[in-house]
Parts: sequence; structure tokens; C-alpha cells
Amino acid sequence: MPDRKDIYVTIQGDTWDLILYKIHGAGAELEMDKLIMANPQHRNIMFFSSGVQLSIPDLTNPFIKQAVPPWQR
Repeated sequence: MPDRKDIYVTIQGDTWDLILYKIHGAGAELEMDKLIMANPQHRNIMFFSSGVQLSIPDLTNPFIKQAVPPWQR
């Protein structure tokens, strides 16, 4: 399993939005299009099987952090 922050290895049942939520927290799912564009070979997958390596793009949307209440930051 890669030990890089820019790679995510899926577990059974992962979805695009769930992956972003796990990595970046609340609000990150709004950037799902960037994750899909970074992994075009998997764009038709709705539910991932385990062991799929995905490239994680840098998300710079300022609204991601604002979606998380201050006590969870």
C-alpha cells in the first residue's frame, strides 16, 4: 500500500464523495469533479472494489474548511 498523501487506496464500497470526505472532511465532496478528472480511467465506477489506487488532486477550495464547524477543525 502506498504511503503517499497524493494516492488513496480504496476499500470495498468506497464512492467518489466518500473518499473525499474521508480525506478532507465535510464540504470536500463538492470537489468530486476534480477527483474524477484526476482519475479518468475510473470515471464510470460508482462503487469501488478494494485496492484501487486513485490520484488525489490538491483541493484549494476555501469553502471546504468553512463547511466544517470551528470545533471540528
